[in-house]
Amino acid sequence: MTPVFVINNFNKVKKYIVFIGFSAFSALSAAGSYEDFFIAIQNDQVKVVSSLLSRGFDPNTVNLKAEPALLNALNVGAFTSAEVLVRHPKINVNVRNVHGETALMLACLKGHLALAKLLISKQADINQPGWTPLHYAATGGHVELIQLLLEESAYIDAESPNGTTPLMMAARYGSAKATQLLIDEGADIQVKNQLGLTALDFAKQGNRPDALEIISKAMNQVKTDKKSQ
Repeated sequence: MTPVFVINNFNKVKKYIVFIGFSAFSALSAAGSYEDFFIAIQNDQVKVVSSLLSRGFDPNTVNLKAEPALLNALNVGAFTSAEVLVRHPKINVNVRNVHGETALMLACLKGHLALAKLLISKQADINQPGWTPLHYAATGGHVELIQLLLEESAYIDAESPNGTTPLMMAARYGSAKATQLLIDEGADIQVKNQLGLTALDFAKQGNRPDALEIISKAMNQVKTDKKSQ
């Protein structure tokens, strides 16, 4: 075995050790970045989130519960971080969580008008099959968001998988103003879901006397209009 052979092999081993060490360091750095990213989102530390994204961190990364970063930010109320994520050129604004919810749906449920507008400007889906952002805005009773979605051509009588409409959700969970707005905009007050329930039934189940009164008046008006024809 010549000295040259020994030296050459030593150099190869040294390079291999350096490579392994670098790979291990990179893996640890990636793991650290992953933890830092979701901790930053949890605390709405927008500077940390922005820094990691600028260094190449994927904005569509999911957390340990398989929840995409954008939806995680919305769920924990980290709206500033959510805005940063939405503005990232590689973000998928229509990604869904395990419950089939999108960022626009959650923004509408939580009443965040500015974020909803931003998402729509980024081509967020408004009329996807099943539960829609309008259902979520109605559930939250957010009149301005309902108006925004209707202006963006949201289908007012969109049906969930079991036929529930936004008006039904507003009647049971939302606000009197949301219920009134949907009726004023032409929501069908007589349609039934697959359980045979109408918006009036939803108001009764939710113990919502305000919604009950609004829907009852609208139904009486329909009857009056039919008699006068």
